[in-house]
Amino acid sequence: MFSRIKEDINSVFDRDPAARNSFEVLTNYPGLHAIWFHRLAHKLWKRDWKWLARTISTFSRWLTGIEIHPGATIGRRFFIDHGMGVVIGGTAEIGDDVTLYQGVTLGGTSWKEGKRHPTLGNNVVIGAGAKVLGPILIDDGGKVGSNSVVVKDVPANSTAVGIPGKIVNSNGKKKSNGTRDEVAKKYGFDAYAVSEDNPDPVAKAIGRLLDHIHLMDNKVGDLCKEVNNLGGNVCDKELPELRVGEFIEDEQKAAARRLKTVESFDPKI
Repeated sequence: MFSRIKEDINSVFDRDPAARNSFEVLTNYPGLHAIWFHRLAHKLWKRDWKWLARTISTFSRWLTGIEIHPGATIGRRFFIDHGMGVVIGGTAEIGDDVTLYQGVTLGGTSWKEGKRHPTLGNNVVIGAGAKVLGPILIDDGGKVGSNSVVVKDVPANSTAVGIPGKIVNSNGKKKSNGTRDEVAKKYGFDAYAVSEDNPDPVAKAIGRLLDHIHLMDNKVGDLCKEVNNLGGNVCDKELPELRVGEFIEDEQKAAARRLKTVESFDPKI
């Protein structure tokens, strides 16, 4: 038991530069306390002492702000950074050396019995506020960006970001073009959502719609010109121009404001 506790404490130093000494980690890291309570609750759960296991789990949630169902299976050197608001469902399975940040949910999408929660492989990292939902697999080395909502499998050594989560960094098993590689380099993995150019699926969709509208405008303009050459009188008023750049500039300004706000509250950034 003590060797596992020592192993847990040492894993914190590998993943949190704010950790100063073992005594501080032992006494002031609620993520570790939640894991230790869970190990006890999980053993009782497997021995069919379900009420006592749930009671210990509830006490742990009250003490740490982290809710881990006693039925969840968790590997070695599991680390929850900050931890407040983390929820891990009863059929979740977590491998070794996994890291979760605050506000993460490993939840279900169905009320049916059976496997309802995600499976995380080894060395997986889930960013702050991310929601991983359903009986999906985040394979070894997979990463989920902050505030993403992932409902489909993430391949090994890949990064998923956005709502819904999209793969922006592939492990090379799937063939990808240069554009996707550039996007992956540009966005990368972000645990705290402070990048000024995080991909926004809504903005991306609006941009594509505007491109489509511009194309249609050009085609309609050509059609109007031909009709007028034949003696008609249509399209006498010009349509107002829509510039994608306006939306991009607004988004960049908003992102800069968000970054400045986060920096003022979080000394790590």
